[in-house]
Amino acid sequence: MKSKWFGAVGPLMIFLILFVPQGVFIVDETEQAIITQFGEYKRTIKEPGLHMKLPLVQTINRFERRVLVSDAAPAEYLTGDKKRVVVDHITRWKIADPLAFFKSVRTEVAGQARLAEIVSSELRKELALHEFTDIISKQRDLITATVAKGASEKAKKLGIEVRDVRIKRADLPKEVQESVFARMVAERERIAKRYRSQGEEEAAKIRASTDKERTIILARAYEESQKLRGVGDAKAARITAEAFGQDAEFYQFLRSLQAYEAMLAENDELVLSADSELLQYLTSPKAAP
Repeated sequence: MKSKWFGAVGPLMIFLILFVPQGVFIVDETEQAIITQFGEYKRTIKEPGLHMKLPLVQTINRFERRVLVSDAAPAEYLTGDKKRVVVDHITRWKIADPLAFFKSVRTEVAGQARLAEIVSSELRKELALHEFTDIISKQRDLITATVAKGASEKAKKLGIEVRDVRIKRADLPKEVQESVFARMVAERERIAKRYRSQGEEEAAKIRASTDKERTIILARAYEESQKLRGVGDAKAARITAEAFGQDAEFYQFLRSLQAYEAMLAENDELVLSADSELLQYLTSPKAAP
């Protein structure tokens, strides 16, 4: 009985084990799929969940459902004012039509390559209409929006929807940068020399003005000191004259003592005649007039 049951159910179980996994598949919410049969398109699956296909006959081709980002290699372009510029851009895109994408490019890698060519072509055409200053200014957003619009129209036949194009970096080529930097350095040096020259000129003016004021101040001070000295000398002479007039003998005696003090020192020897007026207070102080 068991052998008969196994003989009837066994082939069915073997079929289920071998072929059911080949006919059932899951589409993730981040994916979309194309079902082909011997290379021919059969249907498109965009809804996530469990799906069926013919085992061994039909093939599932999965594609990304989310927004993708392509980072293109930097390339050199020519601007409207005939300047070479190196631009590095990124593109945000999405597979909008899996069937058209499958028929035209087959894989995401090939789709990125084709899209990079389209965006580069649009970017080259648009940059040729603008000057370099426009590319590095606020007009960059307008330029990239125009490029994204043109690239989206051309990529639509590939099943691609271009969401956005952005310029990450826009610089002059290395050899041009070196010449620009050299000109900038020369210009800054010229400006620095001009400022130094102006500073030296102002410093010379300030020094000249200060020297002039110093000379005037010293002259006025000398003039004032001479006036004060003259007034002092006159007052001293007047006081001396008044003192001399009150007691001429005492004044003469005092002046003689001052002369002795200034002239004579310890152990000094002085040879004078006996009747010298200088020694009158030392020889006979009472007889002195």
